[in-house]
Amino acid sequence: MEYDLAIIGGGPAGYNAAEKAALGGLKTVLFERNAVGGVCLNEGCIPTKTLLYSAKTLDNIKSAGKYGIIAGGDPSFDLDKIISRKNKVVRKLTAGVRGKLTFSGVEIVQGTAVITGEEHETIHISCGDQIYSVRYVLVCTGSDTVIPPIPGLSDVSYWTSKEALESKELPKSLAIIGGGVIGIEFASFFNSMGVKVHVIEMMPEILGAMDKETSAMLRADYSKRGVNFLLETKVVGVSSKGVDVEKNGKTETIEADRVLVSVGRRAVTQGIGLESLNIELLRNGVRVNEYMQTSHPRVYAAGDITGFSMLAHTAIREGEVAISHILGENDPMSYRAIPGVVYTNPEIAGVGKTEEELQAEGIPYNVLKLPMAYSGRFVAENETGSSLCKIIVDTDERIIGCHLLGNPASELIVLAAVAIDNGATVEEFRKHVYPHPTVAEIIHETLFS
Repeated sequence: MEYDLAIIGGGPAGYNAAEKAALGGLKTVLFERNAVGGVCLNEGCIPTKTLLYSAKTLDNIKSAGKYGIIAGGDPSFDLDKIISRKNKVVRKLTAGVRGKLTFSGVEIVQGTAVITGEEHETIHISCGDQIYSVRYVLVCTGSDTVIPPIPGLSDVSYWTSKEALESKELPKSLAIIGGGVIGIEFASFFNSMGVKVHVIEMMPEILGAMDKETSAMLRADYSKRGVNFLLETKVVGVSSKGVDVEKNGKTETIEADRVLVSVGRRAVTQGIGLESLNIELLRNGVRVNEYMQTSHPRVYAAGDITGFSMLAHTAIREGEVAISHILGENDPMSYRAIPGVVYTNPEIAGVGKTEEELQAEGIPYNVLKLPMAYSGRFVAENETGSSLCKIIVDTDERIIGCHLLGNPASELIVLAAVAIDNGATVEEFRKHVYPHPTVAEIIHETLFS
């Protein structure tokens, strides 16, 4: 069975690349061992955001009185219906992706694909009892949850994000090991559902490499809501009673009914035959150039397998870049303006440089910032939570970073991403006209601060 292109992995990088390739005239086969859509659509981005929207709706009902709305009684929820709706959304979108691929002429093969070698510029891939011969390969095998070697962890029934999404019962208390994006989003959901949440993080602040000021403000908001944050704290053991932690030489046990492990993800590079073509690895992923080309000129890689950005939207763009190069187009990958979003309530988002990065690199910069309350629309729609719009500029007044706390940060951050990607100056971006009243006007207002 002969094809121009084989794509291994049907997540965001894979299925978007497959459609682009087929529309570009490449005879394409897509291999996926589980469900089309990958972790993002089936176990990550989409299901978590569906749950978080239910939690946000509940939060809004709880605070309805602030807006003059009498909801009547204590609001409640039906967890079975929340989970059922989440599954319905996933099924609908998965079917949509499969339909688009089929319509585009992509052949979808269910199974585990393994590269077995090459002969006369033809790469061979085995899947089941079939051998596929292709000219190009795009590897998009994604990532797996990292399970740290914590004493006692293997002896308890712990959760990863996958089990947390599937649970139809709420624990009374939850200890989350890891205060990164995934951990904080689950902390947000379970806190809204009335679960006592503990977040244990080894670093001085939550949310890893995101802007520390907005991260600290978000943490303060959730602390007021009852989430217990243990920063600069090491997990030294797990038992049926909870999580044993150590800080400043002192140990204690954080009692919890359930433990959620969320310390990061690791690129899937094993079991796909990369060694048969001597594909070079780099740190925790596959080494690629600016066109997503690996050390083999006809093998490309995109998404989490590169071990770099590990975001669905980055994966989509990387897949596009790889296909463009195969089709003979000069369209290199740029990581200058990759937005990051945490879908808590309020949302937090950032793009470009952070103050912490610039300080570490010794690069001079200036900060322009305002509370979101300088936007009339924001004030009209938000009575709770902290907010901030921070724009970072270099000495030439070019916009090089933006960090937002407040709804809808996820929708606004793309404005700053466009500015950064185009190398826009403060003066240039001030001249754009924003509709009034919108929360997006805070970008404009901050540029004048």
